[in-house]
Amino acid sequence: MTTEGPATCRVQVAEHPRLLKLKEMFNSKFGSIPKFYVRAPGRVNIIGEHIDYCGYSVLPMAVEQDMLIAVEPVKTHTLQLANMNSLYPDFNTSTKNIQIDKTKPLWHNYFLCGFKGIQEHFGLSDLTGMNCLVDGTIPPSSGLSSSSALVCCAGLVTLTALGMNLSKVELAEICAKSERYIGTEGGGMDQSISFLAEEGTAKLIEFSPLRATDVKLPSGAVFVIANSCVEMNKAATSHFNIRVMECRLAAKLLAKYKSLQWDKVLRLEEVQAHLGVSLEEMLLITEDALHPEPYSPEEVCRCLGISLQELRTQILSPNTQDVLIFKLYQRAKHVYSEAARVLQFKKVCEEAPDNMVQLLGELMNQSHVSCRDMYECSCPELDQLVDICRSFGAQGSRLTGAGWGGCTVSLVPADKLPSFLANVHEAYYQSSDRSRAPEQQSLFATKPGGGALVFLEA
Repeated sequence: MTTEGPATCRVQVAEHPRLLKLKEMFNSKFGSIPKFYVRAPGRVNIIGEHIDYCGYSVLPMAVEQDMLIAVEPVKTHTLQLANMNSLYPDFNTSTKNIQIDKTKPLWHNYFLCGFKGIQEHFGLSDLTGMNCLVDGTIPPSSGLSSSSALVCCAGLVTLTALGMNLSKVELAEICAKSERYIGTEGGGMDQSISFLAEEGTAKLIEFSPLRATDVKLPSGAVFVIANSCVEMNKAATSHFNIRVMECRLAAKLLAKYKSLQWDKVLRLEEVQAHLGVSLEEMLLITEDALHPEPYSPEEVCRCLGISLQELRTQILSPNTQDVLIFKLYQRAKHVYSEAARVLQFKKVCEEAPDNMVQLLGELMNQSHVSCRDMYECSCPELDQLVDICRSFGAQGSRLTGAGWGGCTVSLVPADKLPSFLANVHEAYYQSSDRSRAPEQQSLFATKPGGGALVFLEA
C-alpha cells in the first residue's frame, strides 16, 4: 500500500467559484484570507453493509460531494470554526483543552474528533490555533458519510497546519479511531475511502492491515443515489451501537461453541480466521451454534459462564448496557453472507461476463433483503424507494450507509438512465403524501471520485 500522503495542488482560486465564494466569506468573517484549503469526499458503499466493524472487506467509492474547509493558522491558542450553512452555529474553543460531548452529536464535535486525533497521535499538548470556514455539499444524515468526511477533513487540516506528514493509510486509521470520541463504534470504511479513493475506480477496502484494491465497475451501467429524505444520525441513536454489540456477542458465543478463547474474540471475522474455514462454512456453524429466537442478557451470561455485571462492564459499551434482547443468529447470518457477497461482487467485476450488470444487481438485491430482514437496518421509506427503483429499470437497488433512513444506491443500465431518473422522481419525490425538500439533492447519477486533497492558492 502506498506510503504517500494526500496530494497538494496549486489552484487559481478565482477560477473555482466555490473556492472563491469560500475565500470571500472567510474574509468577511475573520478579516483575513485563508492560507490553504482542504477537501475530503463523502462516499457511497456499493456493497458490504455493517461488516467493516466485524473485520470484513467492503466495496465503496468516493462521491463528488465533499467537505471543503478554508484554513488560516493563527498565533493564539483559539480554534474558531464557522460554517457556510447558517443552520450550523459558530464555535470556538481553546486548543489546549479539547472537550468532545458524546451526548450531543453537534457539527463542530466531528471537527474536534479529527483535530484531537492528530493532536494525540503526535503527543502534542500545545497546538496552534486556527480560523476555519467549512462548506459541505454532502446531505447530512443521508448515509453518504458527511460526518466522517468532516472528521477526515479536520484531521488533514490539522496535519497541514502543523506542517507534518502522514501517509493516507495512517490518516485513515487515525481518523477512524478518533471518530469514536463521539460515541460511534464504527469500523473504518468511511475514513479509508475518503483518503484512499481514486477517480474512476471503486475500491475493495480490507482491514488489519488496512489496504485498498481497485475494482473496475461495469462500463454500460451507472450507479444512482436516491435520498429517502429520512434522516438518521448514527451517533444520536443507539441502533448502530447495539448492532456492533450484537455482532461482538455473536462472535463470542460462536467462539465458545467451537472451544476457542472466546474472551479474546471481538469480531466475527476473528472466529472464521481462528477456525480457518470458508464464509459458507461459518453460515453452517451459525445455524448449529445459535438459535433464531432473541437472547436475553441472562442467557448470554449462561452461555459464556459470566455474571450480568461482567457482561455489562467488560463486554457491552456504555450506551448498550440496558439492552434487553440481542438477535445474535440474525446478525451473524447477515455479516457472513454479506462478506461473501462483497467477494463475489469483486470477482464478477474482474471476470466481466456478458451478464455482469445483471449478476451485480442480483447481489445488491440480496444485500438489501439481508439488511432489511436479518440486520433490520432498513425503514419503510427505504424499502419503498428500493421497490420503485427496481420497477423503473434498476438491475439492483439497496440501502447504503448505516440505514434506518438515508440513501439507496441503484445499478442502472446507461441507456435507461434518463427515463429512470424522471420516473423515480415522479413516483417517490412528487407523490402526494410527501413534500420533499429540494435542497436534499435527492436523486443523482454518480461516478467514482478522488480522495482528500490540500489546495494552495497559486
